[in-house]
Order: sequence, then C-alpha cells, then structure tokens
Amino acid sequence: MSSTWRYRDDRTVLAAIGTRLESQVNRISVRLPRSLAESAIAAWDREESGGFGEESREEYEMRDDAAELAWIGLAISERGVWDGEEAVVDLNVVQVAAALRAAQ
Repeated sequence: MSSTWRYRDDRTVLAAIGTRLESQVNRISVRLPRSLAESAIAAWDREESGGFGEESREEYEMRDDAAELAWIGLAISERGVWDGEEAVVDLNVVQVAAALRAAQ
C-alpha cells in the first residue's frame, strides 16, 4: 500500500473521530484581554480588496490564520461580553485550536 493511500485512510479515520468529538466538544468559554479582542474584531471589520493570485504554502497558511482571527472577531462582536478589561466569549473549538496552533 502506498503512503498516499495509507494517509488517505488515516484522514478518513481522523475525520470519523472528529465527527464523534464534535457533538461532545462544541464551544469553549474563554477570556481575552481587551487589546487582543479589539484586534480580532478589527480583523473581522476589515475590508479585503483584490483577489488571490498564486500563493506559496506559507502565504496560504498566513491568510488562513488571518481568516481564523476574523472569525474569532465575529464571535466576539456577536456574543462576546465585556468584563472590565477582558472579553468573555464562547469560541468554537476549531477557533481555539487554530489560535493554539498559531502560537506554536
């Protein structure tokens, strides 16, 4: 069996695990400092102009991370609550994972 087929099978199993976990873990309540929360909201509010041309893998990953930040900004805008100098918001576990992955 070639590596490609083995990896495809692995991806299928990983997706099946994700399907089972999704109903168990959906949102996580987090607290973010005001400056970070406001930066995320600004990413959501930002207008992007132009299309996407040829991208390197690194450029694609950076754009994907920027999109994840914008989704966090939307969540804060829609359902976040300000508690002093922090925003409290329930984030989708995928958004939390994206932020943790970017931190590494």
